[in-house]
Amino acid sequence: MTLFGLPPAEWLPIVFAAMMGFSILLYVILDGYDLGVGILTPFAASDQDKDMMVASIGPFWDANETWLVLAVGLLLVAFPAAHGLILSTLYLPVFIMLIGLILRGVSFEFRVKARAKYKNLWNRLFFLGSLMTAMSQGFMLGLYVMGLQFTLVTILFSLLCALALTVAYAFIGAAWLIMKGEGRLQIDAVRWAKECIWGLVVGIAAISLATPMVSARIWDKWFSFPEILLLSPLPLLSLLLLFILARSFKHLPDAGDNWAWAPFVSALGLFVLAFMGLAYSFYPYVVPEQLTIYEAASAPESLMIILIGALFVVPTILGYTALAYWVFRGKAQTLRYD
Repeated sequence: MTLFGLPPAEWLPIVFAAMMGFSILLYVILDGYDLGVGILTPFAASDQDKDMMVASIGPFWDANETWLVLAVGLLLVAFPAAHGLILSTLYLPVFIMLIGLILRGVSFEFRVKARAKYKNLWNRLFFLGSLMTAMSQGFMLGLYVMGLQFTLVTILFSLLCALALTVAYAFIGAAWLIMKGEGRLQIDAVRWAKECIWGLVVGIAAISLATPMVSARIWDKWFSFPEILLLSPLPLLSLLLLFILARSFKHLPDAGDNWAWAPFVSALGLFVLAFMGLAYSFYPYVVPEQLTIYEAASAPESLMIILIGALFVVPTILGYTALAYWVFRGKAQTLRYD
């Protein structure tokens, strides 16, 4: 079945690459803020504030992680050759990430149900799991940008990305708490967001500088004419969002919460723009400079069958995610298990 004149062998890999990219983007944004909240918990002024921070992500964190499962699943079934190459190369950071996710899930439940004397232990493990997950994801991002090559330079760059992404997650987590928190917690969240914004800026700048350096093809896509004109809205919009952020911080916290939404929405915009820049740079490669989406894709017959299932699964996940955010809109309430 052709689509816009393209045979299935050409348009199906594009569709699945778009679905996988969409899943990764939603995971980074949604699980990014709840990882950020976990990273910030040691800096809360009281146990009550820590409880409210965890309560702010309580209804959402499980659904947020669904997008990671979907992205990895799509990589496995639609691009098996890339799945094998990427995960075998990133085996150690993936292992660390999974341990971090397990620690987060267990400590999220146990910190409430365990005896009071063990609560601080589970709080620390919740922080540790969030930190391990964020750092490993940043390291994987840096190594992916550098073409999955292990050299001293690529490892150092990946460590920089690990630090920058961790602080960026803390920033978007603080922005979430500005929107969901009240009183002293919201005041602290404003301070944390101001202190962590550099992580997002440094991360975007570092990747933006490194990406065209690793490939002459990407350099041409960025700086040739008229491609440079097509790419120019991304940095301009990023500067506009940073301006909105700076302006919103001047009004926060305010009694009417009129600007409480601005940091989080601006952070979402910055994450989306950064992701669009990466997608533009690396297309059509699923493994930078090694494997294109067409070379890595499963047979068109298999992709067509998988697509039928995806047309049911993806809207379902979107639907219950949207429902959860609608039902639990507004300020965070005390998390209860009874």
